[in-house]
Amino acid sequence: MNSIPILTPLELKVMDVLWKLNKGFVKDILEHWPESPAPAYNTISTIVRILQDKKGCIGHIAHGRTHEYVPLISKDEYQKAFINIAVEKVFAGSVSSLLSTLMGNEKVSMDELAELRKIIDKGGESE
Repeated sequence: MNSIPILTPLELKVMDVLWKLNKGFVKDILEHWPESPAPAYNTISTIVRILQDKKGCIGHIAHGRTHEYVPLISKDEYQKAFINIAVEKVFAGSVSSLLSTLMGNEKVSMDELAELRKIIDKGGESE
């Protein structure tokens, strides 16, 4: 996949479940939904169709009239592409500007900052 679409928060939650399961039916996505209450079956069914037909992020395996959905892009691929888009569009291509923003973010813990430092020291290779 050359370019990735930007996913809405609900689409990203569906993808997160599929990434954890590796594949699943709509009922499986709902059973593993990270919050309570889970959205309606029809809502998830619609999101899955959008992710498949319009955004190309998932495919399906037909089982009679039902479909089992599979991610066509890995979580790692999505994260890397998303960050690349963010760096280009939000930080004007400046990785240092992105890191500076992260360092000033109160949501980043000291442990996470230490992990970033290790990654930087290794030349960008994460574990």
